[in-house]
Order: sequence, then C-alpha cells, then structure tokens
Amino acid sequence: MKLRKKLIFSFFFFAAGINLYPESAFTYDKEKDIIIGFLSASVVIFPYSVFRDEPGDMPTNLDRGDVNAFDRGLMFPGSGTIETVSRIMMTTSNVLILLPLLAGDMRRDFNAWLTYSIMYTQAFLLTHGTKVILERTIDRYKPYLYFEGRIPVNLWYGSFHRSFPSGTTAHTFMPATFLSVTFSAEYPDSPWKIPVIAGSYTFAAALAATKILSGAHFLSDVLAGAAIGSFYGWLIPTLHRRINNERISFHFTGNGGMISLKL
Repeated sequence: MKLRKKLIFSFFFFAAGINLYPESAFTYDKEKDIIIGFLSASVVIFPYSVFRDEPGDMPTNLDRGDVNAFDRGLMFPGSGTIETVSRIMMTTSNVLILLPLLAGDMRRDFNAWLTYSIMYTQAFLLTHGTKVILERTIDRYKPYLYFEGRIPVNLWYGSFHRSFPSGTTAHTFMPATFLSVTFSAEYPDSPWKIPVIAGSYTFAAALAATKILSGAHFLSDVLAGAAIGSFYGWLIPTLHRRINNERISFHFTGNGGMISLKL
C-alpha cells in the first residue's frame, strides 16, 4: 500500500513538470566545445597581437586602370547612406538565426538555446578572426579612393587600405548559411524550408550588392567574404549534429522532470 502511494505521488510530482517537445537536431559537448572555443578565441586574438595596423597616408594618385579587369567594371564612389543600410541589414541577418528555435516548441528547451548560443559564438569568432587575418595580411585600397570627392575614413568604412575581404558580407553569409543548415535539420519536411533557404541567401546577396554600390568593396572582396561566412556557417552546425539515436530522454527540472521526444 505504501509503495502504491509513493508511486502515485511520484507520478503526479513528475507530471507537473513534464513537457513534450521535439528534440533539437544539434547538441553541445563540453570537451569538444572547449577545444573549438579555444581555437575560435585564438583566431580572433592572433591577428591583433601579431599584425600591426599601420594605414599610413591616404593615397592621392590612384588609377582605376591599375585595378584588375575582374573588379574594374563594378567600382563605385562612396555612399554613406548605402553603407549605413548595409550595416542595418547585417544586424538583422544575425537575429534571424533564432528562427529554428522560435518556429517550434524548442523555445522552451534550455539545452537547445544553449547549444545555439555556443554554435553562433564559435561561428562568429571564426568568421571575424579569419577576416581580420586576411585583411591585415593583404593591403588593398577600397574602391571609393579611386574617385573624386571620396569619403574620408569613418566608423562605417574603417581603414581605407583594408578592403579584402568584406567583413560585413562574411558576417551576413555566415548567419544565412547557419540558418539554412539548422532549419533544414530541425524541420526537414517543412514547406518553409526552401523559402527560408532562398530568402536567407537572397538577403545576403542583396547586402553584398550594397557593399559594392557603396564603394566600400570590390566584387572579389564580397565573394571572398561570402565564402568565408558560408564555410563557418556550415562547419559549426555540422560539428554539433546529434549523432545518437535516442528518441526519448528524461531531464530533471526544478519542479519535476521533463521528457523530450525526438520526432
């Protein structure tokens, strides 16, 4: 009789805290993420500690004829308005990575939020670090310097001799790829999968175009930035794909327990 009462009490105790939700296709691993985190931080710190940023004097006699044929056809004078729009678009694109969490019942899963936070931080640091290493290794003047009435160096344009690659483009294609990979894994049968992928890359491509039109970057700059961002946006979620076959798991919570069901 006492055993039955205990079982009934335990059932109601845990039932009070039970939630049923789809398990995320991604998870974190402490040992693996410590290694990835260390490498990510190192990639960011390394260029600032090794390469010195010495812009020197702004050039006054640049000739567009010296620019390679591939980039020469898409050179534009500076436009602060377009550059500001591109920065706003970049910020918006980074917020969209939360869509897979908000689109389903995973929004109540702390582990899913933690995993996504870890993945995004790693992808962001690796993207930024790689961009800085390249731009501090390769001196390249920005396109607007080749025109009359060029815009002086400011907060948006940064160093006039750090054109390659486009960091803004990299930091937009990274979340675009990140969102495409995670949404496809979380909701493989969703009718929204194709629109999400197409929309995210269209948005990223539009931002890349603004970087060219604003005179801040050459075509090859944005292509390199897109490649860097896309690579890390794919790599980090791929490294965090769940590999176990458990469909049902139980987690203790403050007020009982939680059952997760992988659908």
